Amino acid sequence: MNAPLSDSAFYESRSPVHRNPTMMAETAERRPNWRDTGRAPERIVGESLAWRDALKRATQVAATETTVCLHGESGSGKEVVARYLHGVSSRRRGPFVAINCAALPEQLLESELFGFERGAFTGAQQFKPGQIELAAGGVLFLDEITEMTPSAQAKLLRVLQEREFMRLGGTRPVKADVRVVAATNRNLRDAVARGEFRADLYYRVNVFDIHLPPLRHRRDDISALAACFLHEFAQAPGGRRVELTPEALDGLLRYEWPGNVRELRNVLERATIICENGVIHSGDLSLWPVTQAMGDTTDLEVLERRAIERVMREVDGNKAKASRHLGITRTQLYMRLRKYGLEVA
Repeated sequence: MNAPLSDSAFYESRSPVHRNPTMMAETAERRPNWRDTGRAPERIVGESLAWRDALKRATQVAATETTVCLHGESGSGKEVVARYLHGVSSRRRGPFVAINCAALPEQLLESELFGFERGAFTGAQQFKPGQIELAAGGVLFLDEITEMTPSAQAKLLRVLQEREFMRLGGTRPVKADVRVVAATNRNLRDAVARGEFRADLYYRVNVFDIHLPPLRHRRDDISALAACFLHEFAQAPGGRRVELTPEALDGLLRYEWPGNVRELRNVLERATIICENGVIHSGDLSLWPVTQAMGDTTDLEVLERRAIERVMREVDGNKAKASRHLGITRTQLYMRLRKYGLEVA
C-alpha cells in the first residue's frame, strides 16, 4: 500500500471528468498509460479553474527550453506538474530525474548533483555521474531548491548560464544538456532578501513561474482525486475495493487539508486499511473536526500548527509516522516544529 502514486492515477483519457467517485474509478480502469503509447498525457485529474490555469501555463512553456519554477505548498502537486511539463515537451523521450534538495545532507548534495571523479575525496574509489548527467536529454526536477547550500547554488548558476559544470575533483567542464524545473514551497523573494538564496540564481530560476493552488482552493477536484487514489489502492498487492459514504465524502470536501493532495492520499490509504465491509465512513478518515480545526480564524499558520499538534498527539510523538500522515518529509516536519516552537527532540 506504500507504493508511489502511479501515473495512471493522475492522467486522464479523453473522456470527460466524472464527479461520481465510483464512475471515476471505473474510468480509471480504461485509462491508457501514456508512456506505453508514446504520447504525452492529455489531461491531469482536476477541473477546478485554479488547477486548469496552472496546467495552461505549464502547457504554454512546455515547448520551450525555458527554466520553470513551480511555487506551491507542500503536497500541492509540484512534481506532478513537473512530470506533466516533461511529458508534453520535446524532451519527453528523455529521462525525468527528480532530486529533493532538502532530503540530502549538505555534504552529499553537491556530489549527488554534479557527480565526482575517482579520488575526489576520501571514499571516492570510482567515478560517479551526477543527476545532471543522468538527466541528459531530459528534465532535471529540483524540489525545494531554496534548501540548496550556497556552494551548490553557485554551481547551479553556472549550469543555467553556461550550460556546463564541473564534477567534484574534475579538471574539465562537462556539458549540461538538461532542462531545469525547480520547485519551492517558500517565497523566493523573501529568501533572497534574507540572504538565503542568491539573487542572480533567483533571476535564472524564476524565468517562468507557475503557482499551484492548495487543495482547499480546488475543492471541486477532491472527489475525482479521491476516486483515483481508491482505485490505485485497489490495484496494489493485497488491495481491495472500497467506497466512500456521502458523509465521508462531505468530510473530505469540508476539511482544510494543510498537507494538500499528499495528505488526502495518506488519509484515504489509512482509511482503506481500517474500514470495514469495504465502506469508508467519516470516522475512518482521522480528520480533525472542522469546527475545531478552523474555529473563527482564517490564519493558515494557525491551522497548520493545530494540524501538526493533532497528528503528533495521535502518533505519540513519532516524527516518522507524523511526517507520513501529514504528507511531508521529516525535514519539513522538523522545520515546522521549530517554526511553531513545538518539541523537536
